[in-house]
Amino acid sequence: MGLEGQAGRVFVMAAIAALAAIPALADPVTITDMTGRTITLEEPAERIIVFPVPWSSTVIALDGGADKLIAMHPESKLAIEEGILGQFFPEAHDIPSDIIAGGASKGFMPNVEAVAAMKPDLVIQWGNRKDDGVTPLANAGINTAAIIYGAEENARQIMTLAAAAMGHADKLGMLMKWRDDTAKALNDRLSGLADSDRPKVAYFFYTSPEYQTEGKSSYMDWQISLAGGVNAAHEIDGWGSVGLEQIAAWDPDVILLGSFEPQVSVSKIYDDPILGATKAANANRVYKVPVGGYRWDPPSQDSPLMWMWLANILHPERFNFDVRAATTEWYVKIYGHEPTADQLDQVLLLDMNAKGAGYDRFVRK
Repeated sequence: MGLEGQAGRVFVMAAIAALAAIPALADPVTITDMTGRTITLEEPAERIIVFPVPWSSTVIALDGGADKLIAMHPESKLAIEEGILGQFFPEAHDIPSDIIAGGASKGFMPNVEAVAAMKPDLVIQWGNRKDDGVTPLANAGINTAAIIYGAEENARQIMTLAAAAMGHADKLGMLMKWRDDTAKALNDRLSGLADSDRPKVAYFFYTSPEYQTEGKSSYMDWQISLAGGVNAAHEIDGWGSVGLEQIAAWDPDVILLGSFEPQVSVSKIYDDPILGATKAANANRVYKVPVGGYRWDPPSQDSPLMWMWLANILHPERFNFDVRAATTEWYVKIYGHEPTADQLDQVLLLDMNAKGAGYDRFVRK
């Protein structure tokens, strides 16, 4: 583990210890955001607004309900409506999402007046564009915590910050242990794996108007490596667009379509005259990433399920995680709801992914 990973792990463990020491009575809560800013709340947050898309679902997960989330990004709401979270918590459909400046559905410039009118105890906002996203809210006297996206350690710190704001030490510790245990299980089973035995994986979070992928230093790059693969786009720094000729030159063994385009099917790869000739298409190793409590491709409280799912796909000879059983077990722990067999089929996108090689292991028994 590198110095950054060690520092992140120390941050998380120190925060869990501090959370555990919070008395039962409501006392002021002081948190430090991921840009070093200190925010003091009069008591654990009861009214939270979240701009960064994945982390609205995390507030719901940590609290076990949607009551504390009073507004979210429009794309967060879309994910809740598309996925199982909206079925677990129907009241989430009524949470406002008109918090972007100009009534936009994308971007993160806040509608400060709308946010202030909701009287939040805390707003969680992206910190990479502090002057645009954080400063206007802070200048209006709104408690605003900035977060930074990227590595697994960032994801852990974001979850820790949200838990600290609400005072949920026990659940945070449980979720962190699950991440640790799952990552260790993958690392142990892949010990000694030769580089030549790592399949080349191409991932596209958008396919229109261009194919967009994640390269080195991205979360998906890390997840692919964790599950025993090699990111075909590793040469790209961060996010980038690629043409069909480049994808054909990569000739990936496995292609993953992200969950951000619900209307896009794996048939887009199979039916394409160029991409349909790749190793992945010829071997029926094209899959769409599941959508559970949140989309499984970016980091969230659901991430260990993604790691198990992807490890099964990349190395069926080494892994046989019962992802259905794990999803059921952990959704009860995280969300307090047991998914039905039909809901599990929906999460795993069985109708779309049924053609995929080895996907029969995800079918209900």
